[in-house]
Amino acid sequence: MKLLIVGNGGREHALVWKLKQSPLVKQIYIARGNAGSWQIAKRVDIDPLDIKGLAEFAIREGIDFTVVGPEAPLVEGIVDEFESRGLKILGPNKRASMLEGSKVFAKDFMQRYQIPTAEYQVFDDAVKAKRFVMDFGTPLVIKADGLAGGKGAVVCYDQKTAMEAIDRIMVRGELGSSGRRVVIEQFLEGEEASYIVLLNGDRYIPLPTSQDHKRLLDGDMGPNTGGMGAYSPNPFVGKETEKAIKYQIIERLIKGLKEEGIYYRGFLYAGLMLTKDGPKVLEFNVRLGDPEAQPILMRIKGDFMKNLLDFYEGKAINLDIDRRYALCVVLASRGYPEKPQAGGVIYGLDAIKEEDVIVFHAGTDIKDGKVIAKGGRVLNVCAWGESIKDARDKAYRVIESIKFEGMQYRRDIGAKAIDLL
Repeated sequence: MKLLIVGNGGREHALVWKLKQSPLVKQIYIARGNAGSWQIAKRVDIDPLDIKGLAEFAIREGIDFTVVGPEAPLVEGIVDEFESRGLKILGPNKRASMLEGSKVFAKDFMQRYQIPTAEYQVFDDAVKAKRFVMDFGTPLVIKADGLAGGKGAVVCYDQKTAMEAIDRIMVRGELGSSGRRVVIEQFLEGEEASYIVLLNGDRYIPLPTSQDHKRLLDGDMGPNTGGMGAYSPNPFVGKETEKAIKYQIIERLIKGLKEEGIYYRGFLYAGLMLTKDGPKVLEFNVRLGDPEAQPILMRIKGDFMKNLLDFYEGKAINLDIDRRYALCVVLASRGYPEKPQAGGVIYGLDAIKEEDVIVFHAGTDIKDGKVIAKGGRVLNVCAWGESIKDARDKAYRVIESIKFEGMQYRRDIGAKAIDLL
């Protein structure tokens, strides 16, 4: 079969890598991809947001199945467009994608169906938002309503930071239309967890648990990012916690979608805070996380393409999960996440000899036959191990041999899990 992957990042490179292992797949196309994914898939020079262009390509090339990586095409309705043309595509439709496309929609939805989340208020007026901050106090979290590529959530430990965030998002409009409204919500304390499932109507299959590291700097300091590293499984999600996640969050969400006549088919990501009062939802995403997808896909054994096809068609599936740990460290460019800069030629990729290590590309390109860092999140150095420490040690050993101008990364990915275990 012919397969189309939509997206440019590390998640999409990992999807190509995993799905190419299936004997069902004869050819994979990627739009647009990166220097890593182009080594194992055929490059399609169509922007992921050119929905009609992608649909026409899929018809012209006889694409049998499409998997969408990033959220923006989903929110813009790529699934609706493909399905209107009789094309098979994995992902939620435009209406279902509002769970990620609008923080206000998601928070109101959670409130209607008693899904545990932080207390919140919605504002479309900067003056009223500032007045609320002065009355409510800090810490709190300010979130742009729309998609913002990981830049729309600001944790504010003091009033000055909160006021600056409101000015940046609402007054100066640095996030465009995404910042016309903001959600200001209660700050939650605890351990973060990423709980991702495959959802088809009222049926769901949990994927391996994982933990992301959202903040830019060691010790969970600095601005929020799209994710600086992840590992799987997450030792903070025990059996009782997982039962609570399923019952209080996933199953209530499914009930709410059904009551509102919203059909959901695809990956669903619940970003959680494990508080002393139980798991609470920080955000819903309508796709695989990035970088969580990388260690999760590394741990799924067998024919994942067949799994996806069977699940898409409503058949029962059982995932075979590798007992080993998997860990991913993101290498980002200078200035990320606010003003990412290009980093020039990447050195050291050809010299990697460490066993059980794989490097997934994100913000890379090829120029004059050399792999270059385009900016943003550039590479994902991933490793399998018998323990989180084992996987972590392998990944960081490899990182020592990789260099590009302005390279930055966290040095504590997985550290809290190692301390717990």
